Amino acid sequence: MISIQNLSIHFTGQDLFTDINFMIREKDRIGLVGKNGAGKTTLIRIIAGLEQPSHGDVVMSDDVTIGYLPQETNIYSEKTVLEETMTAFEEYHQIEKKLAQLQDELSQRTDYESDSYQKLCERMSALNERLTLIGGHSIEGEAEQILVGLGFDHEDMTRAMNEFSNGWQMRVELAKILLRKPKLLLLDEPTNHLDIESIQWLEGYLKNYYGAIFMVSHDRAFLDHITIRTIEISGGKIYDYKCAYTEFVERREERIDMQKAAFDNQQREIKEIEAFIERFRYKATKAKQVQSRVKQLEKMDMVEIDDRDKSVMHFKFPPAPHSGKVTLELNHVSKSYGEKNILNDINLLIPRGEKIAFVGRNGEGKSTLAKIICGVLDHTGEVKLGHEVKIGYYAQNQQDMLDPEKTVFETLDDVATGDMRVKVKSLLGAFLFSGETIDKKVKVLSGGEKARLSLAKMLLFPTNLLVLDEPTNHLDMLSKDILKSALLQFDGTLIVVSHDRDFLQGLTTKVYEFRKPHIKEYIGDIYDFLEEKRLKELDDLNRKQKIQQQVTPVVSQNKIDYEAKKIEEREKRKVEKEIKKLEEQIDALEKELADLDEIMANPSTHPEIKIDDDFYWNYGKKKEDLQYLIDKWGEIAI
Repeated sequence: MISIQNLSIHFTGQDLFTDINFMIREKDRIGLVGKNGAGKTTLIRIIAGLEQPSHGDVVMSDDVTIGYLPQETNIYSEKTVLEETMTAFEEYHQIEKKLAQLQDELSQRTDYESDSYQKLCERMSALNERLTLIGGHSIEGEAEQILVGLGFDHEDMTRAMNEFSNGWQMRVELAKILLRKPKLLLLDEPTNHLDIESIQWLEGYLKNYYGAIFMVSHDRAFLDHITIRTIEISGGKIYDYKCAYTEFVERREERIDMQKAAFDNQQREIKEIEAFIERFRYKATKAKQVQSRVKQLEKMDMVEIDDRDKSVMHFKFPPAPHSGKVTLELNHVSKSYGEKNILNDINLLIPRGEKIAFVGRNGEGKSTLAKIICGVLDHTGEVKLGHEVKIGYYAQNQQDMLDPEKTVFETLDDVATGDMRVKVKSLLGAFLFSGETIDKKVKVLSGGEKARLSLAKMLLFPTNLLVLDEPTNHLDMLSKDILKSALLQFDGTLIVVSHDRDFLQGLTTKVYEFRKPHIKEYIGDIYDFLEEKRLKELDDLNRKQKIQQQVTPVVSQNKIDYEAKKIEEREKRKVEKEIKKLEEQIDALEKELADLDEIMANPSTHPEIKIDDDFYWNYGKKKEDLQYLIDKWGEIAI
């Protein structure tokens, strides 16, 4: 379908890649991987026809259509979400007009047996097939279906595009590309602006996509679920594997190990041959054997070990300063923007050392709560930091907070204090900034470089509470793994907002799902949470099906009413029993808290009880348990 032939690209005197060759075939599922700056985006733009190579060709069939989604683009539209999405069907309307013209031409011709008449019919048939493929008469319904899959609510369809953030507008661009159904999808970091639910929907859609997919992604789980082929750009070359990303990593290591073994064996053989030649060079009786060994060396194909860029950042967070047992307590925290309620009556108690993930759809309040915790946003309710708690905050737009006119070195040196002032260069070196690169201005850095610089800046000050909002954006696979390793060794408290399932797996032990304006707690890591949600959805579906199966067309209406009433009464008794149990638990907890309140109000009357960190932690935990029971009672009783 598409052939990449001897492609080379040069930037500032250096080869980004040289004489690369590969094919993209129909229904291919290819993941393009490599370190930041390896040339992935450049290669995709060349295939899309947006950049020209220094040398080589991109050869494709005449019927190939391409849909290209960049990482970022500025979108200016005054249309509604649905109206903008429907512009994807421009090709549909053009085909309709062309078909009408061809039909008119056919009706005026009588040379039914001629080649030109047959070609005209074939052209009409091909256009009709394309028309059916890209939507037929259900284009508006399909547009809404894809928009909902990408996270839009039905009421969003009539809202203006300019009411949405750039991330949500990028979702509309993705929807338009999917609706056009090109033969080749070129996707550059398609999950950057998606939440976990939308990513899972997109995975299902792309698995069944009729055309080929060629994409760049740093989301390991996403690549593993979709791709069946991996192309790596490394050291100006490409390496093509017929497998998904995780298997590719294993096979790459095996290949390099085999190359090293072959190289070592060959070097031993060369040394032995050279030793023989040197030993018998001047012996006439060995002349033929020596000449044979010389020719053997000349004909030998030298084993090469594939060049790999082994430069990786390496760091660990400083030891967390000692703090109280309770790191953070939120009491009745709420946040609204005008009439829009983002968070409502949030109550949390986070003990020292806990590792928590904030997940949920974009716009549900994850970043808002992170900012509230870090004192960036005003709010109602109380945010109490524990004793000696020091916060390190990595914002979602952390890179934009860097001064673009400062150099890399100045960015850290200007804020470093004490012993860290003499360690700035070594710290930058750990994050791959050395030599002339430390004198680069921030404004010329790539997204990945800015992300690394922001992480380095965080290490200047010891913290015991890390709040990280999408820290993996712009980081390549290896950098994400290193960041995850550093966080696993961090001995403080961690709150991380992320949609990267592979990054979160095994990193956190508790998940808070945000469903505006409330949050719900799940124990376990991200895959425990996803499995519990899946089981709940299946359970809800089975319950509905069972209720529907109670009613069949052959039974009388009285029988139907009787069975429905029995089910309703049974469910009612079950709910009443659960409500009663919850009310008993609430009463007991309220009594315990009242006793504790009395002790705190009059400590002198209870000299046997020590009011310390353990006492307050126990008190806070009971308050949290009480709030959970009250919320659960509210959900059931309504």
